Amino acid sequence: MKTEIKKLPKSQMEIEFELDAEEFQKYIERALEHLKSHVKMDGFRLGQVPKEIVEKKVGDENLLMEAGDLAVKENYTKFVNENNLEPIGQSEVQIKKIAKGSDFLFTVKISVLPEIELPDYKKIVLQVLSGQANNVSVDEKEIEEALNYLQKSRAKFYQVDRPAEKKDFVEIEYQNENINNNGKPVKDKFILGEGGFMKDFEDNLIGMKTGEEKEFMARFPDSTPNKALAGKESLFKVKMVSVQKMELPEISDKLAKQIGTFDSLVSLKENIKEGIAMEKKEAEKHRKREEILEKISAKTVFDIPEKMIDFEKERLFEDLKNQIASQFKVPFEQYLASVKKTEDEIKKSFRMEAEKRIKNFLVLRQIGKTENIKIPNSEIEEEINKIVKNYTPEQLKKIDINQLKEYTKGAILNEKIFQLLEKLS
Repeated sequence: MKTEIKKLPKSQMEIEFELDAEEFQKYIERALEHLKSHVKMDGFRLGQVPKEIVEKKVGDENLLMEAGDLAVKENYTKFVNENNLEPIGQSEVQIKKIAKGSDFLFTVKISVLPEIELPDYKKIVLQVLSGQANNVSVDEKEIEEALNYLQKSRAKFYQVDRPAEKKDFVEIEYQNENINNNGKPVKDKFILGEGGFMKDFEDNLIGMKTGEEKEFMARFPDSTPNKALAGKESLFKVKMVSVQKMELPEISDKLAKQIGTFDSLVSLKENIKEGIAMEKKEAEKHRKREEILEKISAKTVFDIPEKMIDFEKERLFEDLKNQIASQFKVPFEQYLASVKKTEDEIKKSFRMEAEKRIKNFLVLRQIGKTENIKIPNSEIEEEINKIVKNYTPEQLKKIDINQLKEYTKGAILNEKIFQLLEKLS
């Protein structure tokens, strides 16, 4: 067999395969043997029909198609394995020449993971790790905010027969033609005046009593994710379902003992301080890691396979659809109409983010290969066992274990790579 490789843009290649007549004849014989086991004919048992009769019955075209399919699969797979290639997505096969007693010629066009030449990433890591770090100290205000949250989690609520005031816990039903399924009534509940809703909206609820209905205009904030609504006023119809007074427990040693194994308010505060400090340290660690990867990627140039970009754009698009459904409770078609964009336009807008994510993934992967980082299967299995313990039997039935395994392997690999890089300091 002869092969010729043509390198194409965007990390693609085309391989031309040529089998001489003698080589291809072996595949014709194998194809005939395979077809023989499926041909039925009176007077013969299944699989015992003579080859000459089978050949006439199936016809030259079907026989050559079967032989060509066998030859393509076998020789392409062998070529990929021998050359340590990592194809992405489906290959494109084109038969150039096929006939009995003749050479067999075909080409395969594939996308492969690109060859990556890394910069001096160790130098970049040292520069980032020795740079200015964000403050991880904890001030009294942060501790007080955490205490207030715990205080509210232990609050008691009492139904009241009076107009709603700030700090009351209200339950409402509202309608708006721009959101929530074109005006379908939606229920919600929150502490009035604490930013659970738009300020204009919440201000209009003050003074409403249980059972009262009201229509008013409220302005969407400029930061509204739906840019078509940002900064605009819209009509809301609201019904006050209930008004409850919130009674907060005193922040004291008694509350500390109720919350957990704390003997005093002082010990609770100390625990809160340690927890916030730990969260800040973790956030700073991730910020440094992102900076490291961003700076290494910026100095690494290579073609990203188009198929990988397309796949990542689709993934980002599906994430957006899920976010719109869960956060805004509107059909995606309605969201598209409100932002005046098509699905294709949304997907195209994700290209830059998709390229960035794939590039970071490939750079990190190449560092792992360069540093010869291996992950034993036992370590992957151990981590998967920890993960699945958090799922119910019904949830486990919906999980793709192979996908979970690949995700877990990737997460462990990334952690090991960053741990190795962080030791450089």
